[in-house]
Amino acid sequence: MSTAKPLRIAWLGGAPLESGGAPGVVTELLDGLARRGHQIDCFFPGAGRGNPERLAAHENLTFIWGSADWRWNRWYSRTKIGAFASGLLTRAVASLRLRREIVRRHAREPYDLIYQNQTIESLGVPASVARSVPLVVRPDSHQAGELRWLIAERRLAFRCQPRSTFYVVAAIMAFRALVQAVRIRRVSLLICISSVFRDHIVHDYRFPLEKTVVITNPERMDRFVPSQRPLADPPLVLVPTRLSMRKGLEDVIEVARTLLDRNVDVRIRVIGGPSIWSDYTKLLEDLPAENAEYGGRVPPKGMPAELERSDIVLLASKYDPCPMSVLEALTAGIPVVATSEVGSIEGVDRSVAAEVAPGDVAGLVSAITAMLERLRASPTEVRALARAEAERRFATDVVCEQISDTLEQLVAAGHSE
Repeated sequence: MSTAKPLRIAWLGGAPLESGGAPGVVTELLDGLARRGHQIDCFFPGAGRGNPERLAAHENLTFIWGSADWRWNRWYSRTKIGAFASGLLTRAVASLRLRREIVRRHAREPYDLIYQNQTIESLGVPASVARSVPLVVRPDSHQAGELRWLIAERRLAFRCQPRSTFYVVAAIMAFRALVQAVRIRRVSLLICISSVFRDHIVHDYRFPLEKTVVITNPERMDRFVPSQRPLADPPLVLVPTRLSMRKGLEDVIEVARTLLDRNVDVRIRVIGGPSIWSDYTKLLEDLPAENAEYGGRVPPKGMPAELERSDIVLLASKYDPCPMSVLEALTAGIPVVATSEVGSIEGVDRSVAAEVAPGDVAGLVSAITAMLERLRASPTEVRALARAEAERRFATDVVCEQISDTLEQLVAAGHSE
């Protein structure tokens, strides 16, 4: 527990769940910060269908819902592009309702800061409150980066989806990128989930570097039991990814082909599903059946079993600020091969998190074969190091201590001015 006075925080963003992915990160962050004594009012745009039990147990956490009752299989969500657009609109309307509540609560008992999680732009941030207290933003991605790769991969998109989908999504992303470039000027502190992500935001939005700090995502360590088994026969390389743009799926297919051509005894298993606005599933038709397979979408509760039977996790992303699959793999004792654009591997020992340039298929193949040799020689040591690195870098208490200290320093600096 920090010796500083606990902060009163207005928290905006997506709702928590007891799962992996972005909702799981929200749960870890709120749990870790609440255990450090901070009083947090959480403003979520959804309808409020329940919270994880461990969050409900914190008396210093309050949940306020925007009552955005968006549902699948309605007239507005029967198509993927309709679901994408209507989801954005619904959250925006709910955020406007929440903004009035934030103003009311701030007038009654002032907040020390606003913490905006997951997105750069939000209609839920009241301008009057943001002028009086620091605005801290911790985004998961930025639209300028998403748009850049949407355009760069347009030929892949045209192969996999109707062109109309591409143009609608591009227009929405372009608008959101413009809004983000304007909105980010109000930010007092930008918490970036990786250094490579920070570099992109600073470059694309001309955001001041001195107003940034890099703090990675947290992972709940007890979700995964570290693997103790020897190398499988044949070894299994797991690719947990979205079947969508910027994930390097076309490079994964080339890696599988190259390993097959070189007679490397290994099997590739791709798992995951498309996003609602980008679907590269059609590319999997080129995956060589001789040494590769597609396992479909796997729910968060199925990931421990997937990782238990895997030997290496591969991520070939072209832009990926801090994918949770790296955190999950290392926590389960599974080493990783990834590109330098995968922000999760930053600061991790390279003997269990090999780094390759994006698009370097030969480099990915070499890194996989080198990692297999390390596993054959010292499987117990490699898996133990992977777990130790996860605990050192991603444990909830480690990450939340860094965030808490950063927020306390920001507020203290404001009071001293």
